[in-house]
Parts: sequence; structure tokens; C-alpha cells
Amino acid sequence: MDPDFLEKLDELRHLCGFPFTITSGYRDPSHSIEAKKENPGMHTKGIAADVYIGSGVDRYKLLITAFNMGFTGIGVAKTFIHVDTRNSQPVVWTYQ
Repeated sequence: MDPDFLEKLDELRHLCGFPFTITSGYRDPSHSIEAKKENPGMHTKGIAADVYIGSGVDRYKLLITAFNMGFTGIGVAKTFIHVDTRNSQPVVWTYQ
């Protein structure tokens, strides 16, 4: 994992004020999820994490804080939020 990303993730956790359960961090490019992709994702670069979210209040707080901190990739799923620090224009998506 990228040390700068981990520091930013820890600051996000601190500012949110609740503990994080990371459901996915670094993935090797051969990981089954990454192997299906044309280009491996941010997890393979060590600059992404999926954070379990149990309540709507925590989801809102994490999203607002991540936007304000400048995370550039944010994906919203039913049970987790993906955050990353990709070097591109910011993007937000949902999982089906």
C-alpha cells in the first residue's frame, strides 16, 4: 500500500470519528476481480480501499469528508464505499 494513501485514509477515519473496517485494500493484478478488467484498477496500485459502511449517517459523513479531503475516486455500493487517490479528474460511481 502507498504510504501517502494510508496516511490520507487514516486522516479520513479520524475526521469521520468512527472505526473503519476495510473490506478490500491492495489486490494483486492476478486477483479474480482485477484479472477480469482490461486494465487493473486502483487497488493494484495500492491507492484504494473499500470501507464497510453500516449506516446512512456514517455513509453521508464518509462521503462528505472524502470529497472535502480531495479523494479523486469514490464508488458507492450497498455495504461499502470505495475511496482512491487516482491521478485524474475526480470521478464518482455506483455499483449495481
